[in-house]
Amino acid sequence: MNTHQSSTPGHSAHHRAAPASKTTAVILTLLLAILALSLPSSSAARVLTDTPAVAVRIVDTVPDDALTPAPVNRSVPRQQAEAAPPPPVPTEIQGPLASPPQRIEYAAAGIDVAVYPMEIDQASRETQSLVPPFTLDGYWLSSFGTPGYGSTNTTYVIGHSWEDRDAPFNRLSSGAVPGETFTVTTATGVLTYRVDSVTTFLKSTLKDSDIWRILPNRLVLISCYTEDLWGKNVVVVASPVP
Repeated sequence: MNTHQSSTPGHSAHHRAAPASKTTAVILTLLLAILALSLPSSSAARVLTDTPAVAVRIVDTVPDDALTPAPVNRSVPRQQAEAAPPPPVPTEIQGPLASPPQRIEYAAAGIDVAVYPMEIDQASRETQSLVPPFTLDGYWLSSFGTPGYGSTNTTYVIGHSWEDRDAPFNRLSSGAVPGETFTVTTATGVLTYRVDSVTTFLKSTLKDSDIWRILPNRLVLISCYTEDLWGKNVVVVASPVP
């Protein structure tokens, strides 16, 4: 999508342009210090304060009803279903029981990351924005689905792309290809997923996309698009391999 759209009210100016002054750098540093307070207790998910590289904020704009997930039997507007029908996803799969994801290994794209739970706080609900901790790890949105047998919703994992630094989620933009497979290790076992699509969205329009539809066992990976870190997200949608 190449058309330009202005940011919605309440969104940070970081959506529109990269920092170009010392003042902006100071603001980012302060933001980093504040967000570090929400990191998991595990030492593996440390804040990367020992590098001058800047993590680009993911502003994964989400709709109101996605931030407070509706029951599984929520109906989908007819026009939405007809306009962009999603790929078929089984409501049940054989394998480990649904449980929190702990690691994603996507060898073809060079991705091997630990995954930690991330709760959606009140500030995120008010701004309809999601900003994970500034680490190289992945963050599972615990308000939504879990992967595995008995899943009731889509599983979402988000992570930062970085400027001037190699990082696992940078490779979603350049290395993820439909048809490839990767594994997700959960608390109850290992699941294999196949990539259905790799799509870019303007950050201001992501909330209107079909990725927020309730589809059990679907997995969605989200990061900033490396060709337009401040304006777009890359979204990888995958389905479990039977």
